[in-house]
Amino acid sequence: MAIGKQGQGFCCAAFFFLIAFAQGWSTKRPGKTPVGTAKINSHIQASTHLPMATLEEDCKSSIGSYVERRGDGSSGGGGVDMPRWFANNKTMMENLRRPKVGAEMPQGRPDWFKVPGPSQRPDSRYSIVKESLQNLNLNTVCEEAQCPNIGECWNGGTGTIMLLGDTCTRGCMFCAVNTASKPPPPDPFEPFQTAEAVVQWGVDYIVLTSVDRDDLPDGGAQHFAHTVELLKMKKPELLVECLVSDFQGDDESVATLARSGLDVYAHNMETVERLQSFVRDPRANYHQSLQTLAHAKKVTPMLYTKTSLMLGLGETDDEVIQTMKDLRSIDVDVVTFGQYLRPTERHLSVVEYVTPKKFDYFKQVGQDMGFKYVASGPLVRSSYKAGEFYLQHMIQKERQQQARLS
Repeated sequence: MAIGKQGQGFCCAAFFFLIAFAQGWSTKRPGKTPVGTAKINSHIQASTHLPMATLEEDCKSSIGSYVERRGDGSSGGGGVDMPRWFANNKTMMENLRRPKVGAEMPQGRPDWFKVPGPSQRPDSRYSIVKESLQNLNLNTVCEEAQCPNIGECWNGGTGTIMLLGDTCTRGCMFCAVNTASKPPPPDPFEPFQTAEAVVQWGVDYIVLTSVDRDDLPDGGAQHFAHTVELLKMKKPELLVECLVSDFQGDDESVATLARSGLDVYAHNMETVERLQSFVRDPRANYHQSLQTLAHAKKVTPMLYTKTSLMLGLGETDDEVIQTMKDLRSIDVDVVTFGQYLRPTERHLSVVEYVTPKKFDYFKQVGQDMGFKYVASGPLVRSSYKAGEFYLQHMIQKERQQQARLS
């Protein structure tokens, strides 16, 4: 049993996809190597030999539309053609799509997205969980990011706790969480309240996540570490998963959390490499996320590492498979795939609804590559009841085997 989660690929590794916007966003931190926009822009210019002003204008004007028939009977779809500077690059495939705010949405929703709404009865488990969270003044990503699985998880007595407040410092266009450049300071009592809540619930597996807190020197890593330490002190047998940001590539922050005693270190890649600049905040990028997961494993080799990707944003099968190869190259243990669902009209439109058959295909490919666990389905999120139940028993079984061998 676990505290389930995720409002659209959350760990709030959020994004803006406009390069023009990215140019004006500073990424430098005192004593840290700046990452993000300058590197992205120089890479694009080097591959296209075009001025950035030309590339930006091309991005804005590349609006094309497309309509294609899907195997499930739906038609249409959000997304636009990739900018011409991608199409003109001989190393790029033709007819690639990318997501866009305000683009055409697929017509209707496939049957496989029908889920029961949460019970509103006062004595339902959903109401009890909601009330307990309010009484303890805790936030959950289930509510903040409008997760479609909230009814299933909360009626099952589970939900993911969100630390460090409910306001993110990154502009997330796939997530409905509040954003601000300077959120309120973290509540110093939150780690204690969280530990108390988890003990009261009596769960055996808990997921902690957070908004991005780039305003904090360590990104909130020590706050997470304190929470994990308190949980383990109160209930040593509890399995703890932390779904966290990239800490702006700060290895020290990654190490702080990796050494805290948690069991699963989760950080979401969110999408394939080609779509990163269109889907994620300029302060996040593909290789920085890979480095985050690699460093966590390097610091604590016995730690389980985990990541998640949203599908339906215009990615190709080959791109998804290449991402899995990159993840296995750094020994990531668990990967999950779920359908991107637009929270509001102000967020990226869905490019396509990926079929359950395709999700099953990616699950099989991942298993063949050697991932310890692959969760793949339209309504799968980075953390959810069934996946956490499986992880809990897998971790316990492997540790029992290791104990016998030692």
